[in-house]
Amino acid sequence: MIAIFDYGAGNLRSVQNTLDEIGAPYELVRDAEGLRRAPKIILPGVGHFGQMLRALDEMNVREALTERIKGNVPFLGICLGLQALFEKSAEAPDQHGLAIFPGAVQRFEIAARVPHMGWNEVDAVRPTRLLKGLPERPHLYFAHSYYVPVVDQAAATCTYSIPYTAILESGNTFGVQCHPEKSGPLGLAIMRNFVELQ
Repeated sequence: MIAIFDYGAGNLRSVQNTLDEIGAPYELVRDAEGLRRAPKIILPGVGHFGQMLRALDEMNVREALTERIKGNVPFLGICLGLQALFEKSAEAPDQHGLAIFPGAVQRFEIAARVPHMGWNEVDAVRPTRLLKGLPERPHLYFAHSYYVPVVDQAAATCTYSIPYTAILESGNTFGVQCHPEKSGPLGLAIMRNFVELQ
């Protein structure tokens, strides 16, 4: 059973529809107890970095979430859910991220048209289980104004004015800047690859 964490915002319905389509059982979780019993966790994210992290703190789930991620429970952060894995973000400089990884989320430069919205190509920089069976350079759907720089944990990059981390894999911790739930058959394949992780 996959736990989709509901922090009061985000694209829950789209993620639920995707899991329904591939026949994956799930439950919506809203507390630390639900996170601690979950064999897999998805953190969807749409909105503001500060708002999300404040919600996690108000729900008293930060400790449980970081404990499960560091315990190597399969975790997938989608869009803002990927960005939350880092120490901080230019979107909310005073708000602390989950700090699973070092580094800061950045905003696209002023010259870039933001948000970066639409389909873009992803380039694998090393093997990742999320892209198993997909084309070599899949086109996926993006919608974001902030990005994770290319970090050591990056498994694939995307370029929008500059290269940035599009897919992260470190142990059983995964993050995608794209929205697989809005990326058609290729997005379904990414979600299925996560669901089928052993």
